[in-house]
Order: sequence, then C-alpha cells, then structure tokens
Amino acid sequence: MIGRRHRLAAGPLLVLAASLAQPQPAAAQVSSFLDGLFGRKEQPAPAPEPEPAPAAPPPATAPKKPVAQAPKAGKPSDKAAADRAAKGEGKAPKGEAKALDPKATDAKAAKVAAVGAPAAAATAAEADDATVIAQANAYFNGMTTLTGNFVQVGPDGRRIGGKLTLAKPGRLRFDYDQPSPLEIVADGTSVAVKDRKLGTQDLYFISQTPLKFLLREKIDLARDLSVTDVANDPGGLRISLEDRSTLGGTSKIQLFFDPEVKTLSQWRITDPQGYQTTVQLANLQKGRPVEGNLFFINYGRSEDKAAERQIRAQ
Repeated sequence: MIGRRHRLAAGPLLVLAASLAQPQPAAAQVSSFLDGLFGRKEQPAPAPEPEPAPAAPPPATAPKKPVAQAPKAGKPSDKAAADRAAKGEGKAPKGEAKALDPKATDAKAAKVAAVGAPAAAATAAEADDATVIAQANAYFNGMTTLTGNFVQVGPDGRRIGGKLTLAKPGRLRFDYDQPSPLEIVADGTSVAVKDRKLGTQDLYFISQTPLKFLLREKIDLARDLSVTDVANDPGGLRISLEDRSTLGGTSKIQLFFDPEVKTLSQWRITDPQGYQTTVQLANLQKGRPVEGNLFFINYGRSEDKAAERQIRAQ
C-alpha cells in the first residue's frame, strides 16, 4: 500500500512507481510539508556560497640562538658558600625544601584543578542534556490526545494554516484552511494525503514519515532517533534529531519547547534534499476527547466504502 493512489469512488490501485512519477495535484498545494515528510523534491536545495579562505599568516621567523658567554668569576662570599656546601654545612635535609615551598604546592593543586575542570563540565553538560531529553519523552508519552492550530512555513516562505488533531497511538489529522482542499490523515497503519476537491488520496506507511515523536504510544528520542544536539534558544529549548528510516534518506528534525519543556511550540523538518519546513503550533490542548472517525481511511474495500457512507450519514 506504499505510495499508491486511487480515487475514493472507484478505480484500481496504482503501483508506487507510477504514483510517484506523476505530478500530484494534492502535493502541489502543500508540497513543502510533503517534501519534509517524504523527501520528494526533484532538485536539491542550492548550496550556500563558500566563504573566502582566510589569508595565510606570514611565515614565522626562527628565534635567534643566544650567544654563549664566559662565566664570571665568583665573589669571595660566593666561594665561601660553595666551600660550605661541599662540606655539607647549611644543606637542608632531603625533601624538606619541597615541603616548605608553598608556591610549588599551590602550582601543583592549580594544575590538577585545571585538568579536572573540562571533564567535570562535560559530565554536567551530558547530565543536563539527558534531563532535557527525559522531560521531552515525558511530554510526548504523557499525552493521549492533542488538538490545536498550526501554521506551516515552507522552504519558499509560504504560510498555510490549519487544525491539528492527534489521538495516540498512531492517529493524526491535519485539516488545511481554505482554499486548500487537502487533509492528511494517519489511522495507525498508513498516512493518507487526501484531496477533497479531486477525490484522490496517496497512501504511505507511517514508518516512512519522521513524525514518530507524535505518533508512537511510547517514544524514547535517544533510542528511536539520533539526538545530535540539545541547546538553549531565546525563549526555550531546542532538541535536534536525525531519522534515518524516512523515505528518501535521512531527515533532520528540530523540536522547540518552552524553557520548562511543558509545551511543544514548533518543529522543523529538513528533508534529505535539504529543504526545510516549519510547523508552528498554538492553542494546544491535551486530553480532550476526539471522534475516532476523524482518522478513517478508505482503502477501496467494500467494507471501507460502507463505513464511509455511514460516517457521512452521521
């Protein structure tokens, strides 16, 4: 059922290659979101212009060797001190000089502290990152339903609004505002991109999308994805991830939370071709009851058609 396309009224299912090769009227409306999910851009994103190479530093000149000088004749007092030292007079016992030298002791302690400081800082940073990831896991795993509004910002800056509805595990719905005829529905097994105006839909496996953090009943970001960075941003925290199992290659995901990791404010998905889509969230509410028929997908079977007629009659 991967990537197949069919009309809801009638018609056989098309093979994956045919559906991906043909232009998709539905994807034309919100192509940036679909490209973020599945990486279907035909042309790669333009590469940034290389920065000019820094000028080479002037060659260092070799230091001059000091000129050796003949030792000066010692003063009488110096000779007397040398004679006393030769006879063992006035010589401190072995080890006493080191014990009585506070400068040497302080220097050694400072050196040990300097060596241990980076390791301690790195350990503290790793502990803080683990705490943030644990808080994000608790946020996602603590929700059963989620409703709210979204604004999608595509790579070209185009903005499209809509409504988001989620019921875990696996069920998700994006209803785009007019004039877009699109809706995207996940029923726990597949993701359907529906065009209400044309009566068409494209089907994908949920595992092909990088939305696992929203769809799985239990998620462990560090185990199920690859955490590449945890950082403080103005107004909140950012977790950067990579998902290597999406269709077309590795997708990069950034999750943005408030400073206490209590609310997800937006996510960004960079597809394998380098195109970035941002989904900004607002008015999120957790735990509200939602209708199960919002996540219905008609696969063209007789029982699906009957169920769809019943849903429309309600």
